[in-house]
Amino acid sequence: MPRSFARRHLLGAVAALGGAAALAPLAGPAHAAGAAATGPADGAWPAGFPLPDGFRPEGITIGRAPYAHLGSLADGDVYRVALATGRGGVVVRGGGADHPTVGLKIDPWGRLLFLCGGMSREIRVADARSGAYVRTFTVGSDGTMVNDVVLTRDAAWFTDSYRPQLYRLPLDRHGAPGDAVATVPLSGEWTQGGDFAANGIARTPDGRALLVVNTVVDGGSLMRVDPRTGAARRVPLGDLRIPHGDGLLLLGRDLYVVQQRLDQVDVVRLDHAGTRGTPVARITDPRFRIPTTAAAWGDRIYLPNARFDVEPTPQTAYDVVAVRRV
Repeated sequence: MPRSFARRHLLGAVAALGGAAALAPLAGPAHAAGAAATGPADGAWPAGFPLPDGFRPEGITIGRAPYAHLGSLADGDVYRVALATGRGGVVVRGGGADHPTVGLKIDPWGRLLFLCGGMSREIRVADARSGAYVRTFTVGSDGTMVNDVVLTRDAAWFTDSYRPQLYRLPLDRHGAPGDAVATVPLSGEWTQGGDFAANGIARTPDGRALLVVNTVVDGGSLMRVDPRTGAARRVPLGDLRIPHGDGLLLLGRDLYVVQQRLDQVDVVRLDHAGTRGTPVARITDPRFRIPTTAAAWGDRIYLPNARFDVEPTPQTAYDVVAVRRV
């Protein structure tokens, strides 16, 4: 991490949700993040909640209703939680240890869940209400890892962490998935290296391109990808590097970049086209235990703790924490 950037992060700690979360603006000292963030309904919603022991969360998605859906690396289950109470249950049954659920997104109508199957090479679409699978596709080749997904107006886009390519599943005007997945090779400034490269994915503020984390380029970079050609260009982010960049969350022009093993979320203000970004804040919290992805409801950001630093067992405890959005 560049020293100047780290120094700004260390300029104080302040009270926040359920602990001592710090919201550090990158142009001056930390300022108070405020009292506990309020739920949209009654102001008493929990600032975090447990998940089933051994669940091994990675992805999280929140749609138009105050419910979070989380995917399990352990067996592919999808767990649905009411944000108002922290209570939940499994709504989609996974296929076992060889069929994990990594990233996931729910559609704008709350009807379909788009699931990333990791090393199973699967893209799955499930009915969010019944839990039934609507479509299942096998993509890529040996070594493919389907990691994360973003929904645009006419497609669901998926990253492959070990292959320089994206997968495009077309959606009709009602959001229903098509019958085939297209592979879009990445080119331009994209560098794959010999290992893991692509991680989180989002769209640009103007919706015309995609943003993808590349953990290889320049020590960890954000890449802007033309969805028509796959051509990628690095997005300048000042002195910020994202070697542990994982999930991306776009809110307006603010892009939240979850840096999992650094236990922090870096907030970048993008231009409209997503060609340049300025770091504006860093969120940390002592409750972070390698958070991987983020989703928003009201003035809160919800992050699952993946706990990649411990050996997972059926008894390992996992949870989700909420912090105030910038």
